[in-house]
Amino acid sequence: MGATVQGAGESSGAAEGPGAGPGAVREAAEEGVYPRPGLRRPQWESLDGVWEFGFGDGDPAGSAVRGEEDGGGPFDHRITVPFPPESPASGIGDTTPHPVVRYRRRIPHEVLVPAGSRPGDRALIHFGAVDHRARVWLDGHLVAEHVGGQTPFTADVTDALRPGAAEHVLVVRAQDDPADLAQPRGKQDWQPRPHAVWYERTTGIWQSVWAESVPAQHIADLAWIPDPARGVTAELTLAEPPSGPLTVDVELSLDGEVLAASSTEVRTPRSRIDLVIPALRNGIDREDLLWRPERPTLLQARVVVRAPGGGDAAEVLDAVDSYTGIRSAGVGGGAFLLNDRPYPVRSVLNQGYRPDTLLASAGTAELRREVELIKAMGFNAVRVHQKAEDPRFLYWADRLGLLVWGETAAGYEFGTHAVELLTREWLDLVRRDRSHPSVVTWVPMNESWGASDIASDPAQRHYSLALAHLTRAVDPSRPVLSNEGWEHTDSDILGVHDYTSDPEVLTARYGDPAGFDAVLDGPGPQGRVLAVTRAQTERYRSGGVPLMITEFGGLSLRADDGDFSYTRTSSDTQYAALLADLFGALRDSPLVAGFCYTQFRDTAQETNGLLFADGSPKLPLAVIRRIVTGEKDGEAGDTEG
Repeated sequence: MGATVQGAGESSGAAEGPGAGPGAVREAAEEGVYPRPGLRRPQWESLDGVWEFGFGDGDPAGSAVRGEEDGGGPFDHRITVPFPPESPASGIGDTTPHPVVRYRRRIPHEVLVPAGSRPGDRALIHFGAVDHRARVWLDGHLVAEHVGGQTPFTADVTDALRPGAAEHVLVVRAQDDPADLAQPRGKQDWQPRPHAVWYERTTGIWQSVWAESVPAQHIADLAWIPDPARGVTAELTLAEPPSGPLTVDVELSLDGEVLAASSTEVRTPRSRIDLVIPALRNGIDREDLLWRPERPTLLQARVVVRAPGGGDAAEVLDAVDSYTGIRSAGVGGGAFLLNDRPYPVRSVLNQGYRPDTLLASAGTAELRREVELIKAMGFNAVRVHQKAEDPRFLYWADRLGLLVWGETAAGYEFGTHAVELLTREWLDLVRRDRSHPSVVTWVPMNESWGASDIASDPAQRHYSLALAHLTRAVDPSRPVLSNEGWEHTDSDILGVHDYTSDPEVLTARYGDPAGFDAVLDGPGPQGRVLAVTRAQTERYRSGGVPLMITEFGGLSLRADDGDFSYTRTSSDTQYAALLADLFGALRDSPLVAGFCYTQFRDTAQETNGLLFADGSPKLPLAVIRRIVTGEKDGEAGDTEG
């Protein structure tokens, strides 16, 4: 059995159709269909599509499902997974708060145990994301529990399979309390109806579900750490400790040419394998190998685990396809550095909410189109705001060339439970996304959400500092913002949010050091200090830390009553002129190393987008591009990708 090659929602809203052979699987994976693009195998099957569904409003919080064999019922609805029940695409479209939802699906035995499976192989069911707390049963046996609405998890269902059964019953129970302000929720509204900059809730399954047959000893996790001066380090985690030495073969190639290969004996479940790429020693060749938005070079990777002895003829226990990009990301001299060179950042804020699917997406084609549109408008970066986006979006950013600021959904209150929830989920997200070359900055906290008294409460200040330091501890290769927008405690980039609609004010604040000193010394543009300690203020005053205006603009075009925006315009001409003046003021500043415009697309009642909610541009794309980049007619810009 091969993989389903159509992504969820690509045409009919569900993944369906016949499988394909391994070659076609790899080709499809290269097109971003496989839900986990950095660790791919040929044997997989999408479980997206129509499931049975029911609300469990009567269940006490944290209770087990009554009658685990069939999920406790009733399953009186049908839902299209992976779209949340609040979304129109799900077929439910019920935005009433429901703290508990239940799913049920019958799965043919050959999907979980495909033809050709070997004795001892494991049947896995992967969940991209289930918001917020999930419990999973197969054939009445509890097979997984998970907390974290944005992070993936896997259920090993092998031991729960009913012997001789032609099909198996999968049940998922998701609990998502809209009144729990401690759990990370991002832009999901806690009020009954969306207001201001908060949107409809997303409950339950909202990223793909898929089945996979793997050997008992298999690669459970794979990460890539690039070093532009030397090569790449592979971090490998096996599913279980080896009973004896195993051989791990790693090969990196570009357009069919092998750049580096290694055969390493491993005796522990976790190992680091260094691959030296000789071509990087030549400074000219190195430029062709480095990943950047204008030339997003990706190396294909193949990792094979072999049984002891026998060389190349030894039994293959597991084999996966992956990819990596070689680049460095850092800061220095007041600039953001990509591959050790100053790189002006032109970013746009993307909420990642869509009209028909909310937090979910319609599939890989839609995610690719978003990356293409962002680049077509002249941006070289995107800030995915208050959510962790589907990994396939990051795949397209890797492949097409778009910098990404990795962020997470915030909780709204401070306390021990809130700290534990966000810290655990954030570490899982860093682990999930650390291999993507497009991800160049980490943002664990935004605008003091979940730490609203950070300027006066030492505990909240320690929380912000701890998140920044912990992020650097697990990934020292990227800049970290301790608190995006204001009240920085220890940020590698000074991100400032400034929604003034007057370009002359932007010039006064950021056009020279004296103007910016006044901003640093007083309440910032949004009425919050930029740094919470004098030492940090002086650090940012020194000019060594890059200054970026990481939220600005927020213009709407002919907004209706009840819509939210920071500044309203009444005509295309007024909108285009003000947009050009605001971008121009920041581009002309000698102090500003980058900017992020709010926002990519109108989202619910927040009409700040450069695109309308349906994805159509408010101005011709060529006009938006000239405004963003400052290019004149006939000038060549970044058109690759």
